[in-house]
Amino acid sequence: MTSSPALPTLSRSPSERAGGLEGSGHSTVALVTLGCARNEVDSEELAGRLEAGGFHLVADPSEAETVVVNTCGFVESAKKDSIDTLLQAADLKGGRTRAVVAVGCLAERYGAELAESLPEADSVLGFDAYPDLADRLNALLAGETLPSHTPTDRRRLLPVTPVSRGAARAHVVVPGHAAPDLPDAVAPASGPRPVRRRLDGGPMAPLKLASGCDRRCTFCAIPSFRGAFVSRHRDELIAEAAWLADQGVRELFLVSENSTSYGKDLGDIRSLEALLPELAAVDGIDRVRVSYLQPAEMRPGLIEAITGTAGVASYFDLSFQHASPGILRRMRRFGDPDSFLSLLTDVRRQDPSAGVRSNVIVGFPGETESDFEVLCQFLEAARLDVTGVFGYSDEDGTEAASYDGKLDGDEIAARVSTLSALVDELTAQRAEERIGERVTVLVESVADGVEGRAEHQGPEVDGTTTLTGADPRVGGLVEAVVVDAAGADLVAEALG
Repeated sequence: MTSSPALPTLSRSPSERAGGLEGSGHSTVALVTLGCARNEVDSEELAGRLEAGGFHLVADPSEAETVVVNTCGFVESAKKDSIDTLLQAADLKGGRTRAVVAVGCLAERYGAELAESLPEADSVLGFDAYPDLADRLNALLAGETLPSHTPTDRRRLLPVTPVSRGAARAHVVVPGHAAPDLPDAVAPASGPRPVRRRLDGGPMAPLKLASGCDRRCTFCAIPSFRGAFVSRHRDELIAEAAWLADQGVRELFLVSENSTSYGKDLGDIRSLEALLPELAAVDGIDRVRVSYLQPAEMRPGLIEAITGTAGVASYFDLSFQHASPGILRRMRRFGDPDSFLSLLTDVRRQDPSAGVRSNVIVGFPGETESDFEVLCQFLEAARLDVTGVFGYSDEDGTEAASYDGKLDGDEIAARVSTLSALVDELTAQRAEERIGERVTVLVESVADGVEGRAEHQGPEVDGTTTLTGADPRVGGLVEAVVVDAAGADLVAEALG
């Protein structure tokens, strides 16, 4: 097995910081989360369920009787990271650790196949196991053998018509959507009660708007294991936002597979425009940020709500994926350079300093040198703050895996390298354009200098801002002027 990074540890919980959990007599469990912010929310749901079920959560997997790995199954590199992490957790057995359990997207996607190929994992559980995970872990610790998850196409669990999903969703497990009664330490004491227990004490927290996706992009397998698109109800989101604020959160990072579709199954596709001001008005919340917007579903009212609502970050995470019309059609997506640039013009007309990021796929089947050049020229014209570049790879069960016109792996790698170098240059240029700009920075660390994020910088992927001339607390908002830039990172001098 190739070497891989050390097994991650969790941030310590308030109860652990207050004096630890030794001698409690309760089973200990560690949750290790891989993948996206949506998985982070799912892990915090599992943490809430396990704590309500009598388990104590610990930060260090080597100190846990059970290690639960919330896996990612999106692309090949993510699958490998998940398997390596499960193997590292299995290496802990023989000490305090007695069981290793795989949950999350990789477990949901492959189930029994994963269990057979990875006997080091004591159990592989799908999303349907989440409501009674505590009981299942207790059974595992008692010596029982748990049946491995049997995958199914989760798109078929709900009606095809979005507005018909309301009654049916009560019978389908959708991670991050449950709201039963739980102890006050785990969930709010009144109103809809999210099943959630924070695993990170930082001032930013993801808030799941919806789960699943109704789009049929030919390169993506996510809808098959995440299911059809399901929005969370407004009251549930407001209640969870208020609870997060009570936990010290100052920025809400709204996540889903497709945030522009929020509300279409609730009867109003403009629900997000109405929700954003309500979330921004929650006491204690200073900033709301929306992620993963589909360019083809953007609308003038949503642009106005994001750029013009106090407390909402003027930030556009637009999933372009490519710019060549022919490649986009093969991807079963919509758009072209002119329509994308028109969208960006509309955004910047309302807020010239708006942040824009995107991801693109290079080397899709049939991509010619001309298609690749169209993508490069679009990115040069788009002036994005950050662009993620990914090389195409076949994914099990996707339509694109059967396409002809596959590019050689060396050619894909060469195009990724070329575009990545171009993107690095464009990102640095865009950051330098912000010198002299006034920004509001959410402080996230004061350990080695004051560091945080401006409005145009999303968590973890869009760079950071280092503050000078300020001595704030974590979670504070600081007005500053940008004085320098390096790549996507900025240096800003605090005002006043």
